[in-house]
Amino acid sequence: MKSLDVPVELVFVHGALVRDGAWWWRRAADLLREGTGIRSRALALPSCGETTPEERAGGLVADAAALRRELDDAGSAIVVGHSYGGTVIAEAGRHPAVAHLLYVSSYLPDVGQAQGDIMSGEDDPVSVVANGDGTLSVSGYDAASFGARFLQDADDATRRQAWERVTPQAVDAFVTPTSAAGWRGVDSTYIVCGKDRSTSVELQRTHAARATRWVELPTGHHPFVSRPDLVVDQVQALLRRAQHGAEGAR
Repeated sequence: MKSLDVPVELVFVHGALVRDGAWWWRRAADLLREGTGIRSRALALPSCGETTPEERAGGLVADAAALRRELDDAGSAIVVGHSYGGTVIAEAGRHPAVAHLLYVSSYLPDVGQAQGDIMSGEDDPVSVVANGDGTLSVSGYDAASFGARFLQDADDATRRQAWERVTPQAVDAFVTPTSAAGWRGVDSTYIVCGKDRSTSVELQRTHAARATRWVELPTGHHPFVSRPDLVVDQVQALLRRAQHGAEGAR
């Protein structure tokens, strides 16, 4: 496993049922580049139709393979998993390029857990419907209701842009049990979103307890959109910790 020596870059893995990770991550990426010079990139998830139809059908397995390929091209990486992105990280397994894992309202599943199983205990789960073609879509939402649930702390224009990026996703992203737990043995930070209306704070804290450390922020489900400064603060904090640790080891 790589250390957090510079140069390091961030790889962002977005959540379920949306596309265009670069858009979701852009505000945080811009702040990071301006403040630290750190580059970042967003993974295209096959299960969300961002690569090829053949890969889309692969669901979680295809998403994990895509993450491994992305990491093969990285020297030292902080991998940021949002929501379903944490399950992709788990399935991708241990990768030598990974220096740190940063979770945002996400999941650290054990081997054998599927995304659907993780969410099954929620009191108010996000409603989805089968499309009859091997994919699922969010159900019962429009731009206003989607924004109120997932981005209540963002402005109206941002909510509309987010709704435009909602997309069907392969069923196998939700029903495939993980075959690895790529978070085990890796230094990690978990951001609990204290005002999240999508993933309950209770479920977040359960998974946060598996991380090395966690912090709670007063945000909705997408703080890298609504409060990117707070997310960047956490990235900078973990970089400072790594630097001090390296200096202490000399």
